[in-house]
Amino acid sequence: MPAIVVEILSSDEIRRTITRLSSQIIEKSRDLSQLVLLGVYTRGVSVAHLLARQIEALEQVKVPVGAVDITFYRDDLDQIGVRTPAKTDIPFDLSGKTVVLVDDVIYKGRTIRAALNAVLEYGRPDAIWLAVLVDRGHRELPIHPNFTGKQLPTSKEEQVKVYLQDVDGRDCVELIRTINN
Repeated sequence: MPAIVVEILSSDEIRRTITRLSSQIIEKSRDLSQLVLLGVYTRGVSVAHLLARQIEALEQVKVPVGAVDITFYRDDLDQIGVRTPAKTDIPFDLSGKTVVLVDDVIYKGRTIRAALNAVLEYGRPDAIWLAVLVDRGHRELPIHPNFTGKQLPTSKEEQVKVYLQDVDGRDCVELIRTINN
């Protein structure tokens, strides 16, 4: 089916959004030495690394970054089929930490629910916050980001696609509308 593709965020806009999100995380954090970022595979990990680099540039504090694979925590495995999981990589203790879960897009909230379940198997943080690059609405669970780069009202028929340099070779966010003939 043909589609209309609209660029929502350019490379420069993504860079500015990462700077703003990083500043908000810094402002809310009482102790940056207790802050860790956990990206949700795949692009959430890339966004987490971008945030960590920006926090370090702003505050000269290196924030640890880990990665969470939610494959076996999903509630829709029967619909999507089993895929080869990525490796959860949390090379630090979560106990007593402020964990910022990071994802590229939040939609229904189910991915984040699965990520919360995965994180809690690795320790008991003092707090878990959520940072997303794009919030497209349509939540099915009572999950709301603490830090949002862009609110993007969408229809359920539309898609939001995030492209990041280290994964896709370019930086942009696109809204894709399928045209029904």
